[in-house]
Amino acid sequence: MSNGQWYPPEWPDRIRALASGELTAAAPKRAATVLLLSDGAAEGTAPVGAGLSVHMLRRRASMAFAGGAYAYPGGGVDPRDDDSLVRWAGPSLAQWGERLGLPDDLGAAQAVVCAAVRETFEEAGVLLAGPTEDTVVDDTTGEDWEADRQALVARELAFAEFLDRRKLVLRSDLLGAWARWITPEFEPRRYDTWFFVAALPAGQRTRNASTEADRTVWIAPAEAAAGYDRGELLMMPPTVSTLRQLQPYGTVAEVLTGAAGQDMTPVLAQARLVGGELVLSWPGHDEFTKHIPAGETPAAGGAQ
Repeated sequence: MSNGQWYPPEWPDRIRALASGELTAAAPKRAATVLLLSDGAAEGTAPVGAGLSVHMLRRRASMAFAGGAYAYPGGGVDPRDDDSLVRWAGPSLAQWGERLGLPDDLGAAQAVVCAAVRETFEEAGVLLAGPTEDTVVDDTTGEDWEADRQALVARELAFAEFLDRRKLVLRSDLLGAWARWITPEFEPRRYDTWFFVAALPAGQRTRNASTEADRTVWIAPAEAAAGYDRGELLMMPPTVSTLRQLQPYGTVAEVLTGAAGQDMTPVLAQARLVGGELVLSWPGHDEFTKHIPAGETPAAGGAQ
């Protein structure tokens, strides 16, 4: 039975072109995404009831990259966040640099953390920042907040400027680094993406604020993974992997504690020819390995 692994039908041709030297790998852009969590499981904007749940969005089918796939709020780094002065709470930039694998580029580490917080606000309406180092805003609704959110999306407003204007402190202590995946070299749209976990702040509610998504849902990690296994929910390997990693945890607090022990070694797909067969694999994640016979192109979304 096919699962819901996102797999563009053009990948085999791109892999062969890369191997033959006809295709040059694009440099990956830095990005961040956030698994927003709550101790409740229900569809909608406010999780209720018992059980760990994660906020997910479904990318519009018209999107050039991963259209129709379920993912988490996230996006690219804004270079302006590299050297901007940001009010900061939590681990130091040196500590974040070590954790994110960027010990020699603390500006990049700051920009990655800023991207995680900014993208969560842009796409889910949730802001991990507060007036002081131990508080978080409890309401991001209203015309003034929406105007700022749209200005951030349009890159008319830098995130540091937004925080400074509202006299807010970025709560990096509310984030836990969870994983790092790099888009395969044969994909033209490449991202070096850091995955973070964070709790939904008290008083805030998620909403579908992204123009890139047509649906959002709060769902138990096991339920989402089961939907993928049945072929009902389309997902990319990093999404499925992180969902499976969440399943042993019962509460948000347990997840955040466990984040410190997560392996942040980047995962990059490998492709090789074995006796004419194309083998695509993600090191350490055998369930995503695909075997494509010579001359065969698999259908998008299904496993072989």
